[in-house]
Order: sequence, then structure tokens, then C-alpha cells
Amino acid sequence: MKTIYFDNNATTNIAPEVLDEMLPYLRELYGNPSSMHTFGGQLYRKIEQARSRVANLLGAEPEEIIFTSCGTESDNTALMSAVESVPHKKHIITSRVEHPAVLNFCKHLARKGYRATYLPVSKQGQLNVDELVKALDEDTAVVSLMYANNESGVIFPVAELGEMLKERGILFHTDAVQAVGKIPIDLKRLPVDMLSLSGHKLHAPKGVGALYVRKGARFHPYIIGGHQEHGRRAGTENVASIIALGKACELAGDKLSQEVIYLKGLRDKLENALLKSCPDARINGDVNSRLPNTTNISFEYVEGEAILLRLNEFGICASSGSACTSGSLEPSHVLRAMGVPATLIHGSIRFSLSRYNTEEEVNRVIEIMPPVIKELRQLSPFGREGLKK
Repeated sequence: MKTIYFDNNATTNIAPEVLDEMLPYLRELYGNPSSMHTFGGQLYRKIEQARSRVANLLGAEPEEIIFTSCGTESDNTALMSAVESVPHKKHIITSRVEHPAVLNFCKHLARKGYRATYLPVSKQGQLNVDELVKALDEDTAVVSLMYANNESGVIFPVAELGEMLKERGILFHTDAVQAVGKIPIDLKRLPVDMLSLSGHKLHAPKGVGALYVRKGARFHPYIIGGHQEHGRRAGTENVASIIALGKACELAGDKLSQEVIYLKGLRDKLENALLKSCPDARINGDVNSRLPNTTNISFEYVEGEAILLRLNEFGICASSGSACTSGSLEPSHVLRAMGVPATLIHGSIRFSLSRYNTEEEVNRVIEIMPPVIKELRQLSPFGREGLKK
């Protein structure tokens, strides 16, 4: 049975070109880039090439890129650096729909005496800029707001938020793990101080990420030790994966404009067909400002986990929320913050596509989903009542 993988916001496959580029550095070219000899030292140049490739995708300078182990480390580093840079300030601001990498770190800081503000979002999952303005005060050390939401795909008005914070001299971090490689980002024009990304979300391997730190921005290292990453992130470099991330960023930049159109076409076809064929279904999130590859659909009177289990029998992979919280029995904190009714939260499914998905796969999901939803509703007492209406 062929796998249909529609869970690309959780992780992506490694692009063939990326794998080809990284493999030599897992086999014969295994030296340490800090070594004095040529065998190891030559890897330093490959790391710097990767740094340039990441910077090019973001519209940044190579020296503004720090390699990390993942998006979570990048987020934690940004927040810890921000509060250490202004130790006299004890107020942090984020939103209620952030990824746990930011949300839980803010809660961690709150337990240490910081004052944390969690901004609400609208029913469409959109941030109200006026709410941020009201929350700011002289004690605010950092504002951390995601670029695009991992569950709904909703894109925040990062440029507008950044301009407003720049005028007030407040550090601004954005978790762009879901946005990088999916939509254009130009940090030469975008007023952001720090930006996080993760390799495995854009067809590089797991275990590598990056943090952009604007030139001149205050920065304190989070991992202390050796001289690596120009003294900003200690630890022997994950050379093969860094090289892979650089190649993945190069590929993403080359294909970005075509992919946006292609993925939006597939997403819209899937979405429209399911809304038409499955009564009592609705889209969660701002349909006018979201990632081109993501749709979050709620099917009333049925449990999302039951839908996923049935889809799995057909080789179809999707998600009922963030892969980083799927082990929890708690309903999605993102959809709760959006005010989605409980019956719809429990029946929510996220489909997230990539350049490797096809129209044939979309057609197969469109074929499978309606009978699955009908069957599960017939098994549910709430669903049976709904079908009688």
C-alpha cells in the first residue's frame, strides 16, 4: 500500500538532492571542522557555504546565522538571550497559540519571576495588533510571536508588528519554523531581531536548525563551551546536517514561487471537495492569510483520533494538531484560543502538503474521506443525531 503523506508540518522527507550532498560527510569526510589539518579544516568551508545558503533564503547576511540543533533550541536561545540582554526588565509577551517551544519556555520564565503576557487571537486565529500595543510597558524585555501557526497555518502580520516594536526599541523574536521555505521572507526589509527555523520542516534532516540574529542586536549564548559558531553556540558542529540544511534552503529558494502556486492549488482542491462532500465541516483559521500548504478542517460529531486511525488503514497520514503535543489528551490549545466549539475541536484534522505531493494523492483522499466521516458519525450518538437533521 502506497503511503500518502499529508503531515508535512510535522516533518518532511529529506530531498534527494539534500541527501546526496550530505552523505559524503557521514562517510569519508568525517573530520572535525575545528582541526588544524586539512582533512578536518576543509569542513569549515562547507559550513560557511551552508551559512550563506541559509542567509540567501532569508535575505540575511551569513554572519547573522547561528546553527543549532532544532527549532526548539533556536526559540529557547532567542528568549534566554533576550532576557539576559536586559536583566532589569522582567516582562515577556507572546501569544496563546504559540508552539510549546515558546509557550512552555515563557511559562518556565514566569516560574522564575518574570511577568508573562499571553495575547489572545480572534476566531480566525489572527492577532490583534492593538492588543499588543496595550500589553507593552517600560518593563517589556522581548516580544515573541510566531510567523505562521503550525496547526492552522495562519500567518501573523509580522512586518506590522516588527515596525511597531522597532519604534519602541523592544526586541522582537519570531518563530518562523513553519514559514521558512513555504512563503517568501526578506529580512533586509522585515524588522525582526531574531528568527528561528528548523531543517526537518523544509526537507533537511532532523537535528539541525538555525537562529537568525540581526547584526547589532544584543545576544547572549545559551549553550556555553567551546568557540564554535563564532562563540555564539558551543559544541562540535553537526556537519553533515548543517550542509544538508544549506542545500535544502538553496532548493527552497529556487522553487519557492512555483511551489506556492502548486501547493495552494492542491490545498484548495482538497479543501473545497471535503467541505462539499462532508456536511457539518468547517475551516479553522484565517483563509485570507495562511500558509499555502496547510488546511485545518473540523468535522463535527466525530473524534479526530478516530478519523486518523481510519485514514491510517488506507495509508493516509495526517494530524489532529501539533506533532509536538499529540501525546497529550488535551484538546488543541490553538483551537481553544480561537474559540472553536469543543465538538469541532475534537473533530479537527490538519492536512499539510509538500512539493512531493500529487493531485492523484489529493483525489484519493477526497475519495476516502466522505465514507470515513459518514461511518464514524453513524457510530457516534451525537453523529447519529446530526445525520437525522
